[in-house]
Amino acid sequence: MLILPDGAWAEFLRHEEIDDSLDVLTISRAIWAVEIGEIPSLNPNLPRAVLTGDDAVHLNLCRRFAQKARNTAEGLTAPSAALKSGSAHGWRVDGGIKSGPLRDGLIIVLFGPQPDLVGWVATIEGRPSEELLRAVRHFQSDM
Repeated sequence: MLILPDGAWAEFLRHEEIDDSLDVLTISRAIWAVEIGEIPSLNPNLPRAVLTGDDAVHLNLCRRFAQKARNTAEGLTAPSAALKSGSAHGWRVDGGIKSGPLRDGLIIVLFGPQPDLVGWVATIEGRPSEELLRAVRHFQSDM
């Protein structure tokens, strides 16, 4: 399985509280593509509102689940808290560049050292698309 960067970029934009397209132009980050094999089958059994929420209560519930999972699983797969539902997609080339089918973004977490993973540098100095800002579930301003 190949993990693509929209989810990683969305998490970065959310965490850094970047919501202005002019700020996107100042980003310069390396992105790696990593071959992980099978994705972890463990999914957090928490309500979607908790998994995608942005307050301290939701964050603590997610962290507690992950801490317990570390003792019994190699990793977990969860919906992206940073990408709005149905906004993850790839691209197709068919008479020009066209959006691929919409889907929910996923975050894959692997616990512990992963010395056998193989990665490739996808870009040395890249930045996300300005259009991605519309797909990011930004933190609420009243926090």
